[in-house]
Amino acid sequence: MVKVRVNGFGRIGHLVTRAVFNSGKVDIVAFSDPFIDFNYMVYMFQCDSTHSKFQGTVKAENGKLVINGKSISIFQEQDPTNIKWGEAGAEYVVEFTGVLTTMEKVGLI
Repeated sequence: MVKVRVNGFGRIGHLVTRAVFNSGKVDIVAFSDPFIDFNYMVYMFQCDSTHSKFQGTVKAENGKLVINGKSISIFQEQDPTNIKWGEAGAEYVVEFTGVLTTMEKVGLI
């Protein structure tokens, strides 16, 4: 299974995460979003006003986001070059922040 880190946990990031958990084909090992409070990540994932309540379990535990029993690392570093992607086991990073809009910027992650 491919191990992925999600960069950006706003509307698109958490909707993709929901789809991933429903598919069972990708393993999300980490999230990174310096713009969203950790506790709000939990709430936003659980209770999406447009796409309804997540039909699973979501909680914050020991500084990690736990979705359906799977513990996922959280990074909230503003500078993506300071994040140690390998420690989370990510093989790929998907970019959803809308901040890294050029190949040069995306190359930093």
